[in-house]
Amino acid sequence: MRLPSNSRAALCAVAVVLAVAARAEARVVALVVESRQPFLGGVEWGTVGPYERLIGTAFMEADPRDPLNAVIVDLQLAPKNANGMVEYSTRFVIVKPVDMSRGNHKIYYGVNNRGNNPFALLTATTTAQVAAFDVFFQMGYTLVDAGWEGDVVQTATNLAANLPVARQPDGSPIVGTMRVEYSDRNLPLAGTFTLNLEGNASFRSYETADTNTGHSLLTVRDDVATPKTTIASDRWAFGKCPTGQASLVPSTFDICSFDGFRNDKIYQLIYPAKNPIVMALGHATTRDFGSFLRYEARDEAGNANPLGAGIRRSYATGASQTAGYLRDFMYLGFNEDESHRKVFDGILPTIGGTDRVFINVRFADPNIWSDQDDRHDFLQTSYPPLTYAVTTDPVSGVHDGVMKRPHTDPLVMQTDSETEFWQLRGSLNVQDGRGEPVRLPDNVRLYFNSSAAHSMRITGLRTNPPGTSALCANPTPGGTVIETARATLVAMDLWADQGIEPPRSNYPRLEDGTLIPLERAQQKFPHIPGGTGFPTVQNQLDLLVFGPLFGRLGGVLNLQPPLIGPRYQQYVPRSDEDGLNVAGVRPMQVRAPLGTSSGWNIRAAGHRPPNLCGLTGSFFAFANTKADRRASGDPRKSLEERYRNHDGFVKAVERAARDLVRERFLLQVDADAFIAAAEASPILQ
Repeated sequence: MRLPSNSRAALCAVAVVLAVAARAEARVVALVVESRQPFLGGVEWGTVGPYERLIGTAFMEADPRDPLNAVIVDLQLAPKNANGMVEYSTRFVIVKPVDMSRGNHKIYYGVNNRGNNPFALLTATTTAQVAAFDVFFQMGYTLVDAGWEGDVVQTATNLAANLPVARQPDGSPIVGTMRVEYSDRNLPLAGTFTLNLEGNASFRSYETADTNTGHSLLTVRDDVATPKTTIASDRWAFGKCPTGQASLVPSTFDICSFDGFRNDKIYQLIYPAKNPIVMALGHATTRDFGSFLRYEARDEAGNANPLGAGIRRSYATGASQTAGYLRDFMYLGFNEDESHRKVFDGILPTIGGTDRVFINVRFADPNIWSDQDDRHDFLQTSYPPLTYAVTTDPVSGVHDGVMKRPHTDPLVMQTDSETEFWQLRGSLNVQDGRGEPVRLPDNVRLYFNSSAAHSMRITGLRTNPPGTSALCANPTPGGTVIETARATLVAMDLWADQGIEPPRSNYPRLEDGTLIPLERAQQKFPHIPGGTGFPTVQNQLDLLVFGPLFGRLGGVLNLQPPLIGPRYQQYVPRSDEDGLNVAGVRPMQVRAPLGTSSGWNIRAAGHRPPNLCGLTGSFFAFANTKADRRASGDPRKSLEERYRNHDGFVKAVERAARDLVRERFLLQVDADAFIAAAEASPILQ
């Protein structure tokens, strides 16, 4: 249902229960190291020497009586120990120099995505598996991570937080409306009869409070915008049924469709769930674990801080889901610890757009996200405040910003790919919902890995060849831009530690014409033979109204699905005659390209075209010769026309490498690797 625009004023009064944004307070009671082993067999990392890996559990407490905890939804309803404290814990990993005096006395905290550490600290067995991060070891960083997501199923190779379940004051279960969606994001190509309620076995489902299917609603539709059809309550059940109805075993955590779930359909389940996790305590795990390692000598049980004394700086990064997590972490005030100190000097969110993970809601579901092609009106999503600076959002009327605590706000470098403008509403970082430019605070930089897809996927020099996807029409990217993240950490450290200004933001902007409406971008994109054309859709952002207990801080979702309010205006990056983005870093694969990379792809026939194909990008190779491109009708110059011969390609790479190093988006070690790769490549040989 679409909310009339004249209801906008009412939105400003929502979330009365959360009206005061407060800093949460908690502490590490005991940090228990359960395993200490040489990292990767004790390999030496330059002058820093060998590293070791520590795995263990951090036990924590939070005081629900402290008014500073008011922002955490349902903390007052969590079980308490004899001291009136709420207990929770998290698994952690630390990879540190064996001799800390040989390190740089700085922490790099890689916040895990759905329990999976971004630096492969729990899974790597060879140096090749951490090659993308080798400079962090060589520079002497201590790399750490701890679980924060309370619904992750713990395994030997991930990090999960053990967070409490909220209950009514009389001890009875809290029951609320839960909404989930099943699509080809989690349904196998061949379909299935059964799933857990969450739709993904890596996560714990919220248990149904009522197995009578007549009290729930299961619908199916052909496409994201087509009408929903109700599936009769006698054609499905709560339970497991691997081979259909005859194999049904009742369960309160699973769903069975007697007619099967088809991969080419979209299903939505709304059911009464019980036992919500106090998920926002996840922010406290990151804050207090990070603060303990940086500042404390020992925990309350007397265990020594394994990093010892002398930690000088601490930085954090997170990608996709955890970019949104870190934006909320800053916005909700968790970068200030209980002693009013900064936890992280700098935060580097990547591929997050304006997404917010929204774990500070009852029955939080941080595993899912909003795309154009499914789950469009779900959390996690973009919701005001959308900008780092404190501004007035013209659509909602919310006056707020992510960065509003000058004494404890970190320095921020956010780096996005092109996909974030198509799916995660990236343009709203620099323009408001009516299309007016928005300034950036002085302590924020926004960088753009031009023409890359989500996860910084791209094709070109030093990547694998393009791939394919059964769901997507175009060839998919073959590799990843790893080099920008390496360079930006160096720039962040110089900024925080020595006050050396980093490179200026290079995000697409309305003011310089590098951010334009979708229709204009479509006109400018070259007609590439064999491609599916330019996208005609974008993940639009509507103001979602989940009821009076939900607002910009989080809360309770009373309306499921939400009412749909006014729409935000959005833009996409402008491309050149090759279809490559004009603004941004323009990494090596764009400056010395072998084809057109993009941050979008289009769904293949039979898989709901012309919708966007999730977070996947495309690649369209250049022809080798002028004759080849003319024969195919390709307007883009061939490799031969661009570089003439192999030596010309090598020289182009050398020029691009020099420029990127000068601009500080490429380390010299990576520039040398690109040049060596160009010399060894078969391009125009």
